[in-house]
Amino acid sequence: MKKKIIAFGATNSRSSINKQLATFAAGQVKDVDVEVLDLNDFEMPIYSIDREKESGMPQLAHDFKNLLAEADGIVISFAEHNGMYSVAFKNIFDWISRIDRGAWNGKPMFLLATSPGGRGGKSVLEVAVNQFSRINQNTLVHFSLPSFHGNFSEESGILHEELYEAFQKQLKVFEAAVRQEIPAVQ
Repeated sequence: MKKKIIAFGATNSRSSINKQLATFAAGQVKDVDVEVLDLNDFEMPIYSIDREKESGMPQLAHDFKNLLAEADGIVISFAEHNGMYSVAFKNIFDWISRIDRGAWNGKPMFLLATSPGGRGGKSVLEVAVNQFSRINQNTLVHFSLPSFHGNFSEESGILHEELYEAFQKQLKVFEAAVRQEIPAVQ
């Protein structure tokens, strides 16, 4: 049975460069099925404890969480909004983390970020790596692609050789974890 990867850009931008990067990265894992999610399909009310008590958990939160549970690995590329997660992603994360403590279902994760600028979303990626490494004990690798428009093309992928090699190094660790060829914790 083929392994399954869930991938998404952690933004609600319909023309997201992070969605492009997540799609590319997931597509580099050999012999897996890839499902690319659009966060716009999971738009929910802004999370609050009062809303949760009054209305319960939105079905879309359960739907999103179930898709993660069915996957063998998760690829997320983070858009950086003022150095942090996009509101669209943070809201989904807040809702799914209330379903149970294992927001990511203990799956191997490949965390990415990119931006048009030279830092490539490093600030949000650092936040994500720090936070997710505490709540997901499975393999967690990461990669930042600076200057997206100069270093990436839809046809060829990552253009800069050194960046491509760094990406491939992380991809191999993620792929081995998805295939359960390495110990869970890195």
